[in-house]
Amino acid sequence: MQLLIYIIIYPILWIISILPFPLFYLFSDIVCFLVYNVIGYRKKVVRSNIQLALPQLSQQEQLQIEKKFYSHMCDMFLEMIKTMSISQKEMEKRFSFTNMDTYYELEKKNKSIALMCAHYASYEWVISMNYYTNFKGVGIYKRLANPYFDKLVKRIRSKFKAQLVTTKETIPYIENNFRKNILSLYGFASDQSPRANAAYHWTSFMGHVVPVHTGAEMLAKRFDMNVIFLKVKKVKRGYYEASFEILSEDVKSVPNYEITDTFMKLVEEQIYEAPEFYLWTHKRWKHIKEKAQ
Repeated sequence: MQLLIYIIIYPILWIISILPFPLFYLFSDIVCFLVYNVIGYRKKVVRSNIQLALPQLSQQEQLQIEKKFYSHMCDMFLEMIKTMSISQKEMEKRFSFTNMDTYYELEKKNKSIALMCAHYASYEWVISMNYYTNFKGVGIYKRLANPYFDKLVKRIRSKFKAQLVTTKETIPYIENNFRKNILSLYGFASDQSPRANAAYHWTSFMGHVVPVHTGAEMLAKRFDMNVIFLKVKKVKRGYYEASFEILSEDVKSVPNYEITDTFMKLVEEQIYEAPEFYLWTHKRWKHIKEKAQ
């Protein structure tokens, strides 16, 4: 059954991916209308999240963010499909990095790097960074249930010299690279909600105390990695700009959870700047301990 689904869907995905950009975004508008107005995909979750995170805004302002978010979300997920056929030249034009020098300074330290980013703007096209890096690029991801689509995702990433490692494989994989002195760049999207009973740390995020993932920080400390934050900005439809900020060059001297707290504050700043580009469909605030002071 999984193979049949893949055989049916794959040609559709390929056709979408080769559409010229004007038609591609027209198609996205049609998809957005269906997803938002007809299906109402996760609309209650999105609305609740925006109300929780941005209570200072009026209902009308929250609704405007909601509508803009759905438009962006459809663009973003279709842009993932576009990755199947997009050229390197086109990708470089559409996803640019403003301060690669900051990143290269960390490479000179001769230590692997943990890159922390959020589910904001285009986290999918961040993999294009591998065009510019000297280190081996590794993305931490959750394996897809359908093995055929899982292989497809890995094949797409290989275009960008990126290797995907599942969350369960992460520690032994990094340990092996560390032992063999294989310098790597590990990408962590660390802003979503862990299980409350598995959380090691809670922090303030968008006005509420919530559990947070600490894996990136703990692995950086365990394997002596430098840590960098990648901020992605949506310049206009289909165009993104990313910049780096160093979080630590001496992780073992930083108190536990300080890097994670700093990361979450930077994500918070991103959201306040342009909230419509955050991934509001996830139940980020399903575990709230209290309102932040």
